[in-house]
Amino acid sequence: MTLTELKYIVAVAREKHFGRAADACFVSQPTLSVAIKKLEEELEVKLFERSANEVAVTSLGEEIVRQAQSVLEQAASIKEIAKRGKDPLAGPLRLGVIYTIAPYLLPALVHQNIKKTPQMPLMLQENFTVKLLEMLRTGEIDCAIMAEPFPDTGLATAPLYDEPFMAAVPSNHPFAALQQINAEELKNETMLLLGNGHCFRDHVLEVCPEFARFSSHAEGIRKSFEGSSLETIKHMVAAGMGVTLVPRLSVPKEALAPQKRKKSEETYVRYLPIIEAEGVAPPTRRVVLAWRRSFTRYEAIAALRNAIYACELPGVNRLS
Repeated sequence: MTLTELKYIVAVAREKHFGRAADACFVSQPTLSVAIKKLEEELEVKLFERSANEVAVTSLGEEIVRQAQSVLEQAASIKEIAKRGKDPLAGPLRLGVIYTIAPYLLPALVHQNIKKTPQMPLMLQENFTVKLLEMLRTGEIDCAIMAEPFPDTGLATAPLYDEPFMAAVPSNHPFAALQQINAEELKNETMLLLGNGHCFRDHVLEVCPEFARFSSHAEGIRKSFEGSSLETIKHMVAAGMGVTLVPRLSVPKEALAPQKRKKSEETYVRYLPIIEAEGVAPPTRRVVLAWRRSFTRYEAIAALRNAIYACELPGVNRLS
């Protein structure tokens, strides 16, 4: 039994497909299949049920895969301990970031990280919250920047900042003349939402829950439309298809600049602060850094937090 064989069975259990698991491990499918067959023969158990469309883990295989994950984590910890003896910050840090944070935080964060800890390059993974949690659990990434809430999976977390939402409306909409708006005023508008899987979609529906029932063609009227990214949603707003909520860091600096613009420089989206209405606080999200409790490079986590706080982060409430 080798660590490589354990890595292979963890990959197959995760991908539920030998070909995809082989690609993830950067080996050919025959190499992976032979290694797993050899391990099954050594253990005298069947780890996987193979079918034409999918690979299923046997009940005994699930226990072995869980133990294999633990062994691989411990092996990685040994390497990390050895590295820390030389330089705690030496070596890459595998960082996951959710889709609605990555495009707006990463440019500044990567710059600060290179400036402060060039010996610790960031290996970046952009994905949904649920996928990043799974990757943390299996050891594919070391830490992740996500928005609460998410299922309690025994992770260590450190709060980074509270980020307010802003309303985005077409520049020719009556709301565009306002200086601020409350959530109640948005409830009669066509709301543009991110697709399923984005936690920010859930945040928007918390503010305007009535739009949840319009996310399909109910009653012959469509009151909400979906986009695949915040930038796509903004283009839909600019086209006059509706309004939406966006996190503060996604708002371009020039969109909030007070000076007069030339006609050719005018933007087609107006961003408005959301104020308290009828005792309901303005919507915000808490952004946190999460990592496995077994992850031993504490100095790397601290250095990453410092790099994040060195970023400008306009309009958010830092929680250092």
